Amino acid sequence: QVQLVESGGGLVQAGGSLRLSCAASGRTFSTYNIGWFRQAPGKEREGVSCMGNSGGSTTYADSVKGRFTISRDDAKNTVYLQMNSLKPEDTAVYYCAADLNEFRLCELSSYNYDYWGQGTQVTVSS
Repeated sequence: QVQLVESGGGLVQAGGSLRLSCAASGRTFSTYNIGWFRQAPGKEREGVSCMGNSGGSTTYADSVKGRFTISRDDAKNTVYLQMNSLKPEDTAVYYCAADLNEFRLCELSSYNYDYWGQGTQVTVSS
């Protein structure tokens, strides 16, 4: 089993920045694909970004491309999501998730991810 804990959410004004962290357990963390997803009340869960094991692949949703950056520090078992130029429509609970299949590229389908964190709230005010 894998445990994931998100942190770094909060309240910011439009145009501001936040850096989310996802701390993971697991001896083989470097082999995991890690995804960031978000869900606003009444909305479907949306894939935001993912990074393959050892940074082998990176994917961003069109809605965040150019504003968000995913990175990972395998030595710290942590994945980050740097969010810049935040917009009110970015408001959501953000989740990180782990896909243990090291032989596929990361993708933004939630069905590929079996392990999820508890989420961290991001609120962007206008």
